[in-house]
This record gives sequence, structure tokens and C-alpha cells, in this order.
Amino acid sequence: MLWKSAIRNRKMIVTRFAPSPTGRLHLGHAFSALFAEAAVKKEGGTFLLRIEDIDSTRCRQEFTEGIIEDLSWLGIQWSPEVVIQSERLDLYAEALGRLREQGLLYPCFCTRKDIVREIAAAGGAPHDQADVVYPGICRDLSETLRRQRVAGGEAHAWRLDSRKAVERAGELNWTDLELGTQRVCMDRLGDVVLARKDIAGSYHLAVSVDDAGQGVTLVTRGEDLLGSTHVHRLLQGLLELPVPQWHHHRLLRDAEGKRFAKREEGMTLRAIRESGKSAADVRGDLGF
Repeated sequence: MLWKSAIRNRKMIVTRFAPSPTGRLHLGHAFSALFAEAAVKKEGGTFLLRIEDIDSTRCRQEFTEGIIEDLSWLGIQWSPEVVIQSERLDLYAEALGRLREQGLLYPCFCTRKDIVREIAAAGGAPHDQADVVYPGICRDLSETLRRQRVAGGEAHAWRLDSRKAVERAGELNWTDLELGTQRVCMDRLGDVVLARKDIAGSYHLAVSVDDAGQGVTLVTRGEDLLGSTHVHRLLQGLLELPVPQWHHHRLLRDAEGKRFAKREEGMTLRAIRESGKSAADVRGDLGF
């Protein structure tokens, strides 16, 4: 099994900070990393660093180096072994294969425009395309047509048939330390993408496999990822992975109430450091 090498001790917290190297860390990242660090300091345990770089089109080595530099400046200490997702694609492919064997995946040939157009035709035009739920356009294609299109080299993604997946896994719950027990519900998520033709694993699949493989017992992350936890708990059930607890923290926002973003260069930790602020100043400003 994928996670057999993990050493799990439920009396000791194992948590992680897992940024994607698509830009420099900002104050929101600092808050999330310090939140995870605080959980370890309070209960005792291990703080892991994972670099989630499977999207080779956006991730860059210079940003990975920047992550190390910024976290070191903050005074955060992590376990010596840093997991790099781009070095673990074979593990994601193995997990994907297990889901395929269960008959829970299907190839999707749709573009985002196709999806939006289909929803609009059904009378449910979305106000925010980023929140579009896939309507299942390719779900009912015949197996023969699927194979022909895949064999022909047509670009496609691999989607989880959420209805079949939920039926197979049965009722599943997960626990957030602040929100309490939650029941898995895929209604607002639909058939999520688990892989693309050129990438063996999506965020959802890679995170689920890695959290199990690293023995993570507590996942701390922003409340914007609350919905994703339903997907991850479902995958844990289907792949028979160990189940951690979660703690979704509030998002840090600027004076106008907007979330911090990597494109806002002035709020990066590098810019703040160069302005003369110390790590202690940042920790104090963030309440740590």
C-alpha cells in the first residue's frame, strides 16, 4: 500500500505546510505556516514541508528557493526531508490506476468553454466561471467512443464519477477541530478532475496520497479549501487511506477585505523583509 512506510503515532501531531511554487510567499502564506507551526508547538509533534509543484507550466525553481528562504527567515523549522510532488508522479499514477480498476474514472474531452456553454443551455449560467461544476457532458459517452478518442490522442482529463464513487464508498464523515463532524457531500463539487493527459495527478489526488504517505494526522489550511476536503475524504475512503483531522483557519485579508494574492508584490515576505521589518514584527502582527 502507498502509505505503509509512514510512521503514525496518534498521540503526536504530524502536520504540514504545502505551498505551490508559483510565486513568492505573502502574508497569507505566513499566517498559514505559522498556524500549522503553532499546532505542533501546542501539542508536540512534527512540522513537514511539502512543495506542490506538479503543474510544470506555472511552477518555477526560483519560487521553491524563495519558499525555503522566506520560511527560514520566519524562523520556522521543519523535518529535514522535504517532499517534492514532481518526484512522486509514479505514486499518483498508481492511485489513479486503482480508481480506474474500480470503474470510477472516465475521460473528459471538454474545455472550460464547453462546460460553461452546457450549463448556460440548461438555464444555469454561472456568475463565476471559477466555481463552475462540471455537468457530466462526457460521463455518458460509450466506452467504444471513449477508447477511440483517447487512442486518437485527443486532449483529455480523467474525472472521478462522483455518483459512483459515493455509492461505492458509502457514507463518510470527517472532523474539523472547529466545525466538528462533517458528512461528505459532493453535490457542489461534481465530477472533479484527478489527472490530465500530461499530468498523472491533480491537486486532489496528490494531496490525498501524500498526506497518507507522510503520516499527516492534522491538516491545517485556509477555509477556502473547506470544499476540497469532501473530495479528499472520499478519495481516502476509496483508496483505503488513513484519515487525519482537519482545522480550516480564517483567511488573512487586506484593509479592503480582499484575500492576499501572489500577484501583489508589495505584500510578499521578501518585500516586507526588504522594507526593514523583522520576522518578529511579522509574527507579532499575525498574532504568533
